[in-house]
Order: sequence, then C-alpha cells, then structure tokens
Amino acid sequence: MAAVIELMRPKQWIKNFFIFAAIIFSGNFLKLELLKNNLFTYVLFCVGSSVVYILNDIVDIEKDRCHPDKKNRPLPSGRVSKNTAFILASILFVLVLCFSYILLDIKVVFIILLYIIVNVCYTFKLKNVVIIDVMTIALGFVLRVESGSIATGAEVSPWLFLCTVLLSLFLALNKRKSELTVLKDRSSSSRMILAKYSVENINKMLTIVNPSILMAYCLYTFGSIQSDTMIFTIPFVLYGIFRYEYLMDRKNIGGKPEDVFEKDIPFLINILLWIGAVIIIIYLKL
Repeated sequence: MAAVIELMRPKQWIKNFFIFAAIIFSGNFLKLELLKNNLFTYVLFCVGSSVVYILNDIVDIEKDRCHPDKKNRPLPSGRVSKNTAFILASILFVLVLCFSYILLDIKVVFIILLYIIVNVCYTFKLKNVVIIDVMTIALGFVLRVESGSIATGAEVSPWLFLCTVLLSLFLALNKRKSELTVLKDRSSSSRMILAKYSVENINKMLTIVNPSILMAYCLYTFGSIQSDTMIFTIPFVLYGIFRYEYLMDRKNIGGKPEDVFEKDIPFLINILLWIGAVIIIIYLKL
C-alpha cells in the first residue's frame, strides 16, 4: 500500500496549491461556499495529476532505472508492477472525471481533462521537444490557476497569469539544470531532451525569466485592486528568487521544488511570511 501511495507522488501535490490563487487574491477565501468548490477542485486535480505521474512512470520505467534517484521509485524498483500501475491509473481517471462532473462546473471538468490530455502528449512526445517541454509544464500551471478561477467565479489579474507562466518556466528550467548537473555524462541516456540543453543555455534563459517574474509581480502589485500596500510584498518575492538560485548553485536542490520546502528553512519561512503579508493586506484591508 505504501508503494502504491508513493506511486501517486503526493509530495508533488504541493504544485496544485496554485488552484487557490484566484480565491485568495480576489479576497474571497473566507466565503465558505466558494472555498468548498476550491477544495473539491484541488482534491480532484491532485487525483488527476497522479494519473499523469503514474502514466509517465510506466512509459519511462526503463530510463528511470538508469537514473540515480528515480531508480528507487515504485515502478523501476519493482515494488509495483506495470499492470497494477495501469489499473490504478485507469481507476483514478474514471473517478476524477465522474466526481468532477458531479461536484463541479462542467468547465472545470473540461480543464482537468485538458490538463490530463496535455500531459499525455507531454509524456509521449512533447517532453522530447526542446523549449516546448518547459512551456508545456508552464501550461499545466496556468490550467491549475484557471480551474480555481472557474470553480469559484473569481477573476484573476492578467499579471498574475503572467507571474504563473514565468514562475513555472523558472521551476522547469531549474529542474532541467539540476538534471544536467546530477546526471552529467549519463544525461542523454536517462532523458533524451537533456542532450538538447546545456547549463550555459539554461542560465541564459533564466537571465530573461528571473527579472521578468519580478517585473510582472511588481506590475501586479502596482495595479492591485485589493490594496496599494501589496507593493510591500515585493521583497519576499525577490528574496525567494535569489534564495532558490542560491540553493541551485550551492546545493543543487532546486530540481524538485517540493524538496526546497522540506530542506531549506529560510526559503520556507520566506514563503510563509509572504503568504501572511498577502492575507493581512487583502483581508484586513491594510
């Protein structure tokens, strides 16, 4: 049972917290009916993302056996069979569609289904197309934010959507950079796309993405309909970008965003302070 749960990758469900962006930044988080819809969307998106993770592990099982970390996952290590994994993915897929249809707006069902379809395309083709691979990952985060927006009826600022795109590109590029660093000469045998990247190339891309994140967030705070004091949250975003890049260069723990939250206390404290500042400003009308 433990191996089956691990196969679903619950640690990566943290990415689905982007679903709460709309309800939090619109000032509607305390409206229980909307929050209930948001929670349903979050849970079902977690199940949907697990379907994608399981399928990806089935397809990449042989390559993962050559990876120093991924070889310990349930499928490549043999703790879960491919048949069991396929049956689990099929059951979860049916469940997520049925409960989405029953509990949520049909548009949310469409977005969850679109997310799964996009990631199936990513698993079989797009993850081997340079640049398109990281842009596909970014699309997945945008769909998360949009699903939360539709589920709650809360509008999202275009600047926040841009922040989502840029932040997800930042995470995806750093993931590629981490894989190149860890695998070195074995990178192409474990993941074909890594042969098309280099650390130097990714660093050049990050020199565009990093300041763009800050600029987009600054423009969001300058035009925020909630409060002019949102500008005081900018230092937390700046520190977060700097800290993440520091961890990548010094400790190479940015390849898995969930590991950063677990292993780096300063980064976690910064995130909590940023969340606290946003909530105080928006909900106490400061």
